[in-house]
Amino acid sequence: METVYIETTVVSYLVADPSGDILKTAKQQATRDWWFQRSRYLCVVSQEVLDEASEGDAEQVRRRLEALAGLQRLAITADVRELAGNFLATGALPAKAARDAVHLAVATVFGVDILLSWNCRHLVNRHILRRLEEVTRREGLHLPLVCMPLELLED
Repeated sequence: METVYIETTVVSYLVADPSGDILKTAKQQATRDWWFQRSRYLCVVSQEVLDEASEGDAEQVRRRLEALAGLQRLAITADVRELAGNFLATGALPAKAARDAVHLAVATVFGVDILLSWNCRHLVNRHILRRLEEVTRREGLHLPLVCMPLELLED
């Protein structure tokens, strides 16, 4: 069974109130469709996801944390922090994307198969990932497949 790290944007789209924006609505629907298929995977999160999910509107926080309850939590270890720092040091990710570097580092250090995200600016971004692959190769690690829920939908 493949392991999927669920990044915060996924659970945010999952529980968000319906949007009037057609693109957001499509992302919400794709996320919900995938969520109902998630039993095909071992789904994991990290404390970073839980911390991010705990910010903002109280009702949305409650919904996000309820959706994440019971998922296995991967630790933010010294190796994770070091790798996240190495990702940031490349310049491929800006300093403001430190949390995104942590998500990717957790998934990489723990050998997760797939990192699921809607964050196309910093995570689901082939140009950035190509630069970060060099860092993981030097460390003897491999980046997970980073993709959007839409890419994992099955009939």
